[in-house]
Amino acid sequence: MSKKKKAARQKQSKPTYELTLDSVVLVVANALILGVVLYAWIVRDFSRDFYYLSAQEDEYMEWGTFWAFMLACGLGVYAAWRQRRATGQLPWFLLGVSLFCFVVAMEEISWGQRMFGYRPPVYFLENNFQQELNVHNVISTKLRKLLVKGVILGFGVALPLLTLMKEFRKLFARTAVVAPPLGLAPSFFGAFLLYQIYPWDFSGEWVELMLGLGFLFAAIAAAWQFSSGEESSAFFQRKALVVAVAAVLVVGVGFAHAEISHRMRGGSEEILETASGELEALKRDFRSGKVKTRCNRHKRLYAFKEKYDQDYLLEGAFASLAAQGLPEERAEFFLDPWNSPYWIRDRCDSDAERRVVFVYSFGPNRRRESSRWEILGDDVGSIIYDGKSVKRLPRSR
Repeated sequence: MSKKKKAARQKQSKPTYELTLDSVVLVVANALILGVVLYAWIVRDFSRDFYYLSAQEDEYMEWGTFWAFMLACGLGVYAAWRQRRATGQLPWFLLGVSLFCFVVAMEEISWGQRMFGYRPPVYFLENNFQQELNVHNVISTKLRKLLVKGVILGFGVALPLLTLMKEFRKLFARTAVVAPPLGLAPSFFGAFLLYQIYPWDFSGEWVELMLGLGFLFAAIAAAWQFSSGEESSAFFQRKALVVAVAAVLVVGVGFAHAEISHRMRGGSEEILETASGELEALKRDFRSGKVKTRCNRHKRLYAFKEKYDQDYLLEGAFASLAAQGLPEERAEFFLDPWNSPYWIRDRCDSDAERRVVFVYSFGPNRRRESSRWEILGDDVGSIIYDGKSVKRLPRSR
């Protein structure tokens, strides 16, 4: 082994956190990650509707999470290349983490399903409660939550703590394992606590963004570590600035990408008329008296039919459209012409003595814009009932 590679390996045997991020950078990184919790709390406290929309599919938070993991993937691959050059080892760990980040990023956007509007295979329509092409929603909720907690605590907390012990530092150096900085452990543990306590609806969406930023800053640390002393390290000299810029980039790109993706999608008048006709058929099914709903239900129609045994939906006015050309899979799984699910919302407010029930589609931009009470934006919908709370919906005359 050359002296250069031997020296690099010895350097790698030191605690990773001493090699990568100084105290100023750690303060910035932790403030940015844990600041997600503060931001979520403020948004929820001041505007429930904006909080609700922030956590929806294809919004800025989802795209921010996507870009956090994708940037972490790219920097991880770069760090792996630098590790290979510096130590001569196979950088299997960094490559594995990069692959993990890539898969998570693509799962977050359902492998581009909402961007391109393709219909996923029947298996996912039937077994994925979101009716999207992703694997994490096919496995059981209990197992999924266990895996998320394991990743947070295992990668972000346990691995850095192990670097405090000399035996593990040597083991990691021999096996090419690169632990995240110990100074990021507070943020990872904060994400774990938020996921464990789950204080608000959609808490898991904010945890995903925190986790993406955590992996991104860990990748920045690894890239800095193996670039140290090289000409290419000039990019990482101002580490705190890099961390701050990375976080701003993630959020900014998330906002921009969400807006651009919405504007690029359009719908012809013919397709809009098709969706409107299908929604009117669904309205007739609900007002037939043979489909039962109750206050404060909000579900995809297929999940609604399955969970509450509303099999009449497979026999009523909407189902009969199959004889007029409605594709079989769209009819069976209640998909709109853009291959997104139709939804049912039943909203009640006892104080205001109001109940609103409507069926709707995300429309051509495949983005939910409707509020809890109104059909908004380019969403296409049909009001089933809007009036004082009643036990039963009025039947069609």
